[in-house]
Amino acid sequence: MTDRLAGKVALITGAASGLGENAAALMAREGARVVIADIQEEKGRAVAASLGASGHFVKLDVTSEENWQAAIAATVAKFGGLHVLLNSAGIGLSKTVEDITLEEWRRVHAIDLDGVFLGCKHGVAEIKKHTSRLGGSVINISSISGIIAGANMAAYNSAKAGVRLLSKSVALHCAKSGYNIRCNSVHPTFIDTPILDRHRVRMGNEVMQQKLGRQVPIGRLGRPEEVGWALVFLASDESSFMTGSEVVIDGGISAM
Repeated sequence: MTDRLAGKVALITGAASGLGENAAALMAREGARVVIADIQEEKGRAVAASLGASGHFVKLDVTSEENWQAAIAATVAKFGGLHVLLNSAGIGLSKTVEDITLEEWRRVHAIDLDGVFLGCKHGVAEIKKHTSRLGGSVINISSISGIIAGANMAAYNSAKAGVRLLSKSVALHCAKSGYNIRCNSVHPTFIDTPILDRHRVRMGNEVMQQKLGRQVPIGRLGRPEEVGWALVFLASDESSFMTGSEVVIDGGISAM
């Protein structure tokens, strides 16, 4: 531990598994106190318990404004402030514009975009109260699919592209308002987390690794910590002159 996040309080959505869980562990290792916010209560409590005194769980449905208000209030009540918000909760759906239903379209946007909007809205309002000494950071997990389109990713492309530009708007708002808060988006490609489990079940793990890995110039899936350390950097004051940026972690896909 190098205490890169000493004194900071982070709220991480979707932290019961995947990128959020990994980021929680890394941020706690670097000195942050971390609130695990997730709709999966049993898994979320287990992750929080694994962090010891540095962890705390709150149940959060990111599509609910009331849940967001309660989660932020619980964070401040537990740890005395909020400095970092990582919007990591999300779902994927592979369907074309002709195949997807309106209900499916709305669900993807409710979780992947509206949830990020609500986090930014209420997160910024709280973080700005606690940044006189320590800088604040909002980090939004988008995707390489927020930059590059796919024929069968209509809703996911739309939602993740929305996160990309929402992040820039939040960054400019905070800068123009004189808040000591940065906002950046992160754009991973295939990372070996539970979000790929549906492919793992259908194809088998080895076949999935090979098939998806062939789409990446580096030739393999990413590992959670390869995104996680970038998230630690963005949460820390090491990134104090970085806002409105897109951090692409895609093994070279966008270079093709």
